[in-house]
Amino acid sequence: MTEIKVEKTASRGTAIAPAYIYREADLTPDTYPVEESKIQQEEAQFQEVKQAVMAELEQLSQENPIFAAHLAIADDYTLQEGVIGRIKSGKKNVQQAIAETVEEVAEIFGQMEDEYMRERKADVLDIGKRFLIKCKKITVQDLASISEPVIVAARDLFPSDTVKMNPQFVKGIITEEGGVTSHVSIMAKNYGIPALTGVTGILEKLQDGSTICMDAAEGRIVIEPEEGVLEEYKKRLQEELKEQEEIKKYRSMAALTPEGKRIFLCINVGNTDEIKLALDKNIDGVGLFRTEFLYMENTHFPTEEEQFAVYKEAAMLCPQEVTIRTLDIGGDKSLPYYEFEPEENPFLGWRAIRISLDMPDLFRTQLRAILRASAFGHIRIMFPMMISVEELVQAKEMVEKCKEELRKEQISFDDKIEMGMMMETPASVLLAEEFAKEADFFSIGTNDLTQYILAVDRGNKKIASRYDSFHPAVLKAIETIICAGQKYGRKVGMCGELAGDVKAVPKLLELGLDEFSMSAGNVDYVRRTIIG
Repeated sequence: MTEIKVEKTASRGTAIAPAYIYREADLTPDTYPVEESKIQQEEAQFQEVKQAVMAELEQLSQENPIFAAHLAIADDYTLQEGVIGRIKSGKKNVQQAIAETVEEVAEIFGQMEDEYMRERKADVLDIGKRFLIKCKKITVQDLASISEPVIVAARDLFPSDTVKMNPQFVKGIITEEGGVTSHVSIMAKNYGIPALTGVTGILEKLQDGSTICMDAAEGRIVIEPEEGVLEEYKKRLQEELKEQEEIKKYRSMAALTPEGKRIFLCINVGNTDEIKLALDKNIDGVGLFRTEFLYMENTHFPTEEEQFAVYKEAAMLCPQEVTIRTLDIGGDKSLPYYEFEPEENPFLGWRAIRISLDMPDLFRTQLRAILRASAFGHIRIMFPMMISVEELVQAKEMVEKCKEELRKEQISFDDKIEMGMMMETPASVLLAEEFAKEADFFSIGTNDLTQYILAVDRGNKKIASRYDSFHPAVLKAIETIICAGQKYGRKVGMCGELAGDVKAVPKLLELGLDEFSMSAGNVDYVRRTIIG
């Protein structure tokens, strides 16, 4: 019996199943030399391979938005010029040219400070993998062929791998690489599959068919467990499955407190695919649509039409409410196609609403797309990182200018669209009543609010124990915001991590919170806690 303790929990849960080791195909590029007379032939082969990959991604993008971003990367000018340049100038064969270019572009992502953007390195490598598979004309291991319960173990899993997985048979996922923001982590959370990432050396300890017990909540893996340990995990799994079934009974119920107050349960999403996966949970809407992913998973600033298509789909999928947060980049979120000036403290720097107000054309494009989509459902606009009433007024004035443009163009929109704000800075707390006179609603972002109130960097492991959303100062700030909202008749929600923490629910209800917005996987548990 071998036991392993893991730090990174990508998706919680317990699983017991045989190991299925996913072995990567050998995609080492051939090293044959290219003579001058053969250069055009290599270029032609690249174009042929590229078209085949593009056609494949085009089909996949119809079913999964992840591959729409892959399609854009595969067609990117930088990638194409890098390959062609290596073939022409370096006399590299097409396989070498692809491998070197992909490695160079992937490394650019890998060096980024933001964890989310570092994880996008896997997307670039995934595209390179597709190119090389087509070049080498080889068959790779197919995860779609899994037809019995297994725990998949791999060095890493790319989106093209995970999209083939059937959650009915894939009971758990363990990878040596990857992080909690990788696509495999997001997919695992959406489907409720226990997953652990960053488990160094796990493949050396496993064989196909090895019995694995994993508790992703505790970050524990046991290989070939002793009988007593196996029984312990079986009991734990049965209890978990029983709880999951029992909790579904609450889904048909409205979230009413014992005192009769109606609480609204919403979800936080980064794309429309996440909305589709949550529709069976009887949600009251989307409390936070993170639009930054539209920008971060792209090769250019998304156009008005590109954004409109996404926001419209979201509104039609969830007509009750979709709260769209305007662009929130900067801080720990960067863009691959726009260079931010280095900042000594980016969390206190040029980010979120500050960027939008300083780049009015960028802001206008997004606001027009949101307003146009508001004709198809109940959309609300939410501005992030506010520290002054003047900023809120400026943002609202920009919305009014966009409304006037659309009227002249005879384009429909919701003229009474609500405009609210994130409450996530100390300034917004101290000015809560002044903001309540201007904003239609508040949404408390406890992640940033906690780090700013406590002066604790939430990404710093050395002081992680001091980052505490239950700190009296943070709870006092939340109370101040809710009281201001109540005084002026404003709905107050919360979209930070605290909203999905069942331990926090009683206190938040006591303080008078109206709306809880969280990861879809937490909705059932929060509903049960509210109903009591």
